[in-house]
Amino acid sequence: MAFSLSVLDQSPIRVGGTAAQAVAETIALARHAEALGYHRFWCAEHHSSAAFAGSVPEVLIAHLAAVTGQIRVGSGGVMLSHYAPLKVAESFRMLETLYPGRIDLGLGRAPGGDQLTTAALRPGPQGYGPEVFPEQLMDLCAFLTGRMDAQHPFARVHAQPQGPSMPDLWLLGSGGDSAAYAGAIGAGFGYAHFINPDNLEQAIETYRRSFRPGLFDKPRVMLALFALAADTEEEARFLVRTRDVWVLNLLAGRNVPFPDPASIDLDNLPPAARQRLDLVGARGISGDAATVKARIARLAASVGAEEVMVVTITYDFAARLRSYELLAPGGA
Repeated sequence: MAFSLSVLDQSPIRVGGTAAQAVAETIALARHAEALGYHRFWCAEHHSSAAFAGSVPEVLIAHLAAVTGQIRVGSGGVMLSHYAPLKVAESFRMLETLYPGRIDLGLGRAPGGDQLTTAALRPGPQGYGPEVFPEQLMDLCAFLTGRMDAQHPFARVHAQPQGPSMPDLWLLGSGGDSAAYAGAIGAGFGYAHFINPDNLEQAIETYRRSFRPGLFDKPRVMLALFALAADTEEEARFLVRTRDVWVLNLLAGRNVPFPDPASIDLDNLPPAARQRLDLVGARGISGDAATVKARIARLAASVGAEEVMVVTITYDFAARLRSYELLAPGGA
């Protein structure tokens, strides 16, 4: 089946680079993605990270929409547990008013940072625990649609600016709970394959089984995956070291930027680290353009995904641009 192709960008910070440089590259990539015909461009939310500069997606979205013309822009995603639903609804209603028909609100349940950072972000001494997420989600939907239950304590509260349209709402996750929540409110579901490829079929089955027409009339599945294409298989194997070794650092509890692949000596890795590296590599897709495109198509077809969102991280920004060129709709 045919699927639309989109970009998820996390504003990655390289060793020797800066966060400001990473944000500038996100802006350049958004323009590039639009020129290449990608459907959506989403930016992520991470906090207190040495590897990712994108911390406030709604601010970045406003700028990305201003410097592009047609591509849909959105969050992948806003971590709702940190925020009051009314504030999120008003932020994205304002974006929709400024750029009607172009705004997406992708929501996540994860904190996007460590426990200390989460404590610094959340309101009040307790904040919003995970058990409150379903209530937050329902309130957010009511504020976005303007259909709050008359008996709700906030029934007389309205998210401004009101308007004839609203952002597309997607719930993002890699497990059954997120899938069920998305289905219950009739939202789109974006499965984070690049985080956890192992639960893909089960989560999407849960979503489709749980779906009730609401924000969308029928289920809408998006597959978010890591993919890196290069002109040759050999070049792709070299470039993907950046992401794979960074994941090893993450698993070891090291908060570090993305390394230069030229600085990585795979031959001297301990056997256990090499084994973990092979497992990390298997969770993404890399190779020449034909290989990567074919694997993406097979994976999307296996779960009937209507959309695929690609996240690509390399040390060299030009190589990242080239990867998106090779994978672009109708591209090389």
